[in-house]
Amino acid sequence: MDAIELLKTRASNGKLTDPGPDEQSLRLALEAASRAPDHCGLRPWRVHLVRGSARVRLGELMAGALRRKNPDASPEELDKTRRKALRAPLVIVVSAVLKPHPKVPEVEQLLCAGTAAHAILLSLQASGYAAIWRTGAPAYDPDVKAAFGLGPQDAVIGFLYAGTPSQPAPEMARPSPEQFTVEWSS
Repeated sequence: MDAIELLKTRASNGKLTDPGPDEQSLRLALEAASRAPDHCGLRPWRVHLVRGSARVRLGELMAGALRRKNPDASPEELDKTRRKALRAPLVIVVSAVLKPHPKVPEVEQLLCAGTAAHAILLSLQASGYAAIWRTGAPAYDPDVKAAFGLGPQDAVIGFLYAGTPSQPAPEMARPSPEQFTVEWSS
């Protein structure tokens, strides 16, 4: 698949199963992430790979975040949250470790980590896998962030659930360029 076709057809797919990305495809995805635009070479992105039984631990972290946010969460709600970490064979947690810098504001560092995450999604699709980018309340929970070695100023950019698609990605209406483009002139 050529690059333009990949960019035009990229789609989130949450219907994932085994196998997860093989080591070569994962390596290519991480190499693609390393090409993210990066003002001043700060490399603010971090990537944690969560697979196997580590996903159970992630599910417990997510359930703990729900419990802290909503102490009255039912056992069913907590169990549903725990299972989120098991919906794909691989969860790629992409984060931004923000550094004070006179030329690179935090927003640029967040965007840099976001483009790294997008590169991972594109590369996985090019390798025949599928993925979906999720955040939700756990991404903003201080205990979840700390579990990944992040400080209060840092950010979880997303949980990228990756695996083999069990069905095609759902069709979604996309805007035409005319719907979001304005000619700016004098």
